Amino acid sequence: MAGRRNDRGSRARRATIRDIADAAGVSVATVSRVINQRPDVAPETRDAVLRHVRAHNFTTNRSARALSVGRTGYIGFTMPYVRADYFAAILAGAVEAAFERGTRLVLCATLHEHEREVSLLETLQDGTTDGAIILLPEETNAELETLQASGYPFVVADPRVPLGDGIPAVSAAHRAGAKAAADHLLSLGHRRIAHISGPRSWAASEERIEGYHAALAAAGVLPAEGLLAEGDFEIPGGYAAACRILDAREPPTAIFASNDNMAVGAVRAARERGLSVPADLSVVGFDDGEVARSVTPALTTVRQPLGELGRTAVSLLQRLVDRQRVETLRVELGTRLVVRDSTAPPKGA
Repeated sequence: MAGRRNDRGSRARRATIRDIADAAGVSVATVSRVINQRPDVAPETRDAVLRHVRAHNFTTNRSARALSVGRTGYIGFTMPYVRADYFAAILAGAVEAAFERGTRLVLCATLHEHEREVSLLETLQDGTTDGAIILLPEETNAELETLQASGYPFVVADPRVPLGDGIPAVSAAHRAGAKAAADHLLSLGHRRIAHISGPRSWAASEERIEGYHAALAAAGVLPAEGLLAEGDFEIPGGYAAACRILDAREPPTAIFASNDNMAVGAVRAARERGLSVPADLSVVGFDDGEVARSVTPALTTVRQPLGELGRTAVSLLQRLVDRQRVETLRVELGTRLVVRDSTAPPKGA
């Protein structure tokens, strides 16, 4: 019966940190630095220690270690929906970055409901998490400033409204991306360029409108009446906006939509009117999600670094949680124009 204590059951002796140190030929302090992902360990030493960690099935009680320094090891992540390319890409980047740091995410879907988001954040503050990433928050500036004053660390990812200077945030370069999209169409010879914006109450929508107007102004092109329509970032909303634009007395030769979904809606509206994309109408989107590559023709679009946005938000939050020095509370990530098959010079150019 005594021999059973050495089989694979739960009563077999667990390897200790001393066992790992002896097997790897290093000090206990070195093993501790590797386990805690400290940077001050030579790569070959780190690899050797990790090999013995795996060979001995060594585990640490992360919760106990976290609690000993006043940490839970968890960070909250509030987002409107757990679906769609945009949300999934940001979440994937955040999950990867959190895993690399030995922390885990507590995922909370807010459904774009203000009261639901407030309630979830109150729960996350109650000793459940060390901090939170808030994607497209519904809170006002005043509410976010109150949350900050409480001492609970958080980072806003892709702010929905303009934020006060002291609120930490990560976003994409919306103005520059939109300007690049309009510049591309201008370089092809287009002058009647329409824009389907997102909801005008959203900061990203306004910044993309500003980029669009900046490109036209730099080229000496006046924005024509009826070529700016508001959408809702969804395919039906883009379709409806494109219908209004294309049914104008003087329709455009190109449409820049504020996201890929609305660009797909614009392509659909064009086809219903017997227009070929891009021969009769060029279309540009924004985001570079899966839909941009799967639609026919493949969309020319502005690529947002969505995965990097999630990773950067986690990195900034971890520094705030650890009370490390932060160079800036505002991070703006660059965008890139991706030219595919939905754009061409206008007829007769």
